Amino acid sequence: MRHTLLKRSIEFVLFVLLLSLISFVLMKLAPGDAVREMLRSDDVAVTSSQLEQQREALGLNQPVLVQFGQWLSRLVHLDLGTSYMTKRPVTEELLNKLPATLLLTCTSLLVLLLIAVPLGTLSALYPNRMIDRISRLLAVLGTSVPSFWLGLLLIEGFSVRAHLLPSMGTGSLAHLVLPSLTLGLTMSAVYVRLIRSSLLASLGQDFVRGARSRGIGGRRVLWRHAFRHALTPVVTMFGISIGSLLGGTVVVEVLFAYPGLGKYIVDAIQSRDYPVIQGYMVLMGIIVTFMHMLVDFVHDQLNPEIRLKGERS
Repeated sequence: MRHTLLKRSIEFVLFVLLLSLISFVLMKLAPGDAVREMLRSDDVAVTSSQLEQQREALGLNQPVLVQFGQWLSRLVHLDLGTSYMTKRPVTEELLNKLPATLLLTCTSLLVLLLIAVPLGTLSALYPNRMIDRISRLLAVLGTSVPSFWLGLLLIEGFSVRAHLLPSMGTGSLAHLVLPSLTLGLTMSAVYVRLIRSSLLASLGQDFVRGARSRGIGGRRVLWRHAFRHALTPVVTMFGISIGSLLGGTVVVEVLFAYPGLGKYIVDAIQSRDYPVIQGYMVLMGIIVTFMHMLVDFVHDQLNPEIRLKGERS
């Protein structure tokens, strides 16, 4: 266990270093002039001397290696720099926007579970019957419909025509309904098929047939044996989905004008706020990598064979 944790920790540090290098290089290769954009946002007549002064103040006229060393030194101290537009620390800005995205992620995952677990389980218990055909049809439709198009349909139906739910902003639970449904519905299609196939495979295992032959009740066999065995790929995908949702809510947040990380990074890209973009890339990379490490740990705990191999090694 200690060897595995040490190995994962070293891999994590190396990944963060590589990600910081990639994000720095990409910002240097990005088109446009962030300094010129920043001065324009202040409604200042831009001159060449002002541009040079501003670049010197920001340290952009120094050699690239020196700039990267400064960026890496700040990163070690959890300092992601200062936003060109708001003049506030990027770390503070990102952490202020993160709770809204976390809330949207949690409600989307709740919608996903409420839809995928019952439908996937019923499809596995009653294969090739009406409920199975309906769930498979919904799964195909869910994987075929883009999230932004589904969001537009929900806005048209529930906000424009029915006037039941707000279509943008935040402030109440009602503002979370439509964006959560948009993300949850599109992702639940994958989980319905995954739960169905995993549970069908588990129900055909020898240990399930053995439990039934010993007279163990059907519900107990389903939940304590078959479903637990089927959880391994579902948990793996679920952990990956959490990381993907945190970094992939951009389209939905912009569509619903939801003030989370997604909308914030789109605004930063439009204004060429490079410190914010770099900080966002590093933060999302750390979160996604941490979620993958957590998924690997949970996967090892759910699978006795992998756990025993890890203990022997």
